[in-house]
Amino acid sequence: MSWGIELWDQYDTIASHTQKGIDFCERFTHFLKDRCAIELKYASELKKLVKNYQPKKKEEEEYQQYSWAVKFWEVLKELHDLAGQHEVIAENTQGQVIKDVQILIGEMKQQRRKDLQDGAKVQDTLKDSLAKLDKSRKNYEKAFKMAEKATDDYRKADADINLSRAEVEKTRNQMMIKNNQCDESKNEYAAQLQQTNQHQRDHYTQQMPAVFQQMQSMEENRINKIKSMVRQVADIERSVIPIINTCIDGMVKASDGISAEEDSKAVIDKFKSGFPIPEDIPFEDLSNASVIDTSNANGTPKNSLDSRKGTVSDKKRNKKDKKGGGGLFGIFSSSKATINKIIGLLGEESKEDFSDLPPNQQRKALNKKIEEFKKEIARETAEREGMLKMKDVYVNNPALGDPNALEKKIEENALKIDSLQAEMRKFQGYLANMDGKPSPAGQRRSSLSDDSISQSSTNMEMSQTSIPGQPQIVPNEPEVYTDEEFEEERAIDDEDGDHVGEFDHPEGDFDEEGYPVIGTCRALYPYEAGNEGSVAMGEGEEMFVLEQDQGDGWTRVRKHDNSEGFVPTSYIQCHFYDQDEV
Repeated sequence: MSWGIELWDQYDTIASHTQKGIDFCERFTHFLKDRCAIELKYASELKKLVKNYQPKKKEEEEYQQYSWAVKFWEVLKELHDLAGQHEVIAENTQGQVIKDVQILIGEMKQQRRKDLQDGAKVQDTLKDSLAKLDKSRKNYEKAFKMAEKATDDYRKADADINLSRAEVEKTRNQMMIKNNQCDESKNEYAAQLQQTNQHQRDHYTQQMPAVFQQMQSMEENRINKIKSMVRQVADIERSVIPIINTCIDGMVKASDGISAEEDSKAVIDKFKSGFPIPEDIPFEDLSNASVIDTSNANGTPKNSLDSRKGTVSDKKRNKKDKKGGGGLFGIFSSSKATINKIIGLLGEESKEDFSDLPPNQQRKALNKKIEEFKKEIARETAEREGMLKMKDVYVNNPALGDPNALEKKIEENALKIDSLQAEMRKFQGYLANMDGKPSPAGQRRSSLSDDSISQSSTNMEMSQTSIPGQPQIVPNEPEVYTDEEFEEERAIDDEDGDHVGEFDHPEGDFDEEGYPVIGTCRALYPYEAGNEGSVAMGEGEEMFVLEQDQGDGWTRVRKHDNSEGFVPTSYIQCHFYDQDEV
């Protein structure tokens, strides 16, 4: 179907129709912009919602412990990703479809303007031809009338006998002139008519159909482009549907991961104090008081035995109080202490050994601290191995770098590793003392003494935590023991199973001279002993580590021939036993 044939006389209608097509494209552009604005606003509101319900810093620990909280956090993350997909829809629509529509509108306006100009030229040409035809026709009509009049005048003159022959001849000549003029006008009119008909024929069969065809092509191109853009909008949204479905699947998976049993266990792990349940309240026989009063009447001082600090009865009572069974008010001692400790944690920082926490929470905190030290030591050790390998490369190929430049870094790394290991052993000592076990085998003598001091101070704090109604032990006042009381006290400590002698050490942890074997080492480079107290070693030689580097760059080792001495720390690679035990 061609507009040039079917709509040959609808030039103005076609011009109006193409303008409506351009107006629709502009309206479609506004629609897409509004759609993008809605998508962006929706995404923004979703992200704002996610932000408002994100856990705060103080709540992050709780969000990491309970499945309902963790999974809700995952739902928020999925919702944030889903919001991002709506932003993708808006961005792709703006960057692709809207841009293409605007380009199409510009092209259509330019093409329509050109087509209308071409049509106007064709119309003007036909109008000029019709105007010339009309002019020539009017000239022919005028000449024809004048010729007729001249002919009539000649006939009248020829019939009039009163006129002279000269006057008749003059009239005849005038008739001939008018007839000739009429014939010329007739010929011009006929020629103009033929030319105008040709112009009109070309106008309606060639020129205007070509213009109409261009406008039809422009309109069809617009329609096809709109079709493509509508499909493109749908494809943009369809492309994000798999990701949106993935986000929804993630929400479903998060809901499946919520476990009431695991959360109940997490509550126990978090709030379990580790204190034993209070024992039964003992019966207080008031008749014993009357016996004591009787003895007082006989001259015996009242509570003379109980007034002695550090007696076996006091120690028994203190141990009984620690177990939660001393006195009527001992029922609430454990729970009250737990509440006070938890409240104290909210208001002040924890102690280094976490002794202000309940036993179970203290053990978790110590294990967490030890794991952190292990990770840091592993990282520093890997860094040290990398520097040692780089040093070997520099030694083999000095052109790549100076191996001596790495010595300082290697020494600093070794000091940092030693410091971390010392800190880790200190916390291992806290954990061992808490569990009633000896300190780790790799701990230094100074660390052992420090742990003893720390343990004694901890025990002192525990003993000073008294229960209402019972006497307190003053730590600075000397305790008086008899032989029987001392043996009975030893028996009580042995029954509790938490007594470790100050000089007791695990079997095999110390050599004959008293140095603990804390690990093994391998020589990375050969070393010739040049100082007093040092020992020589060969590359790859295996030795026992007796004492770590104290910060002076030397480590005490024992060779397989039982010779002992110091070697440079940077020349050996150590492996400590306590790293395997923890």
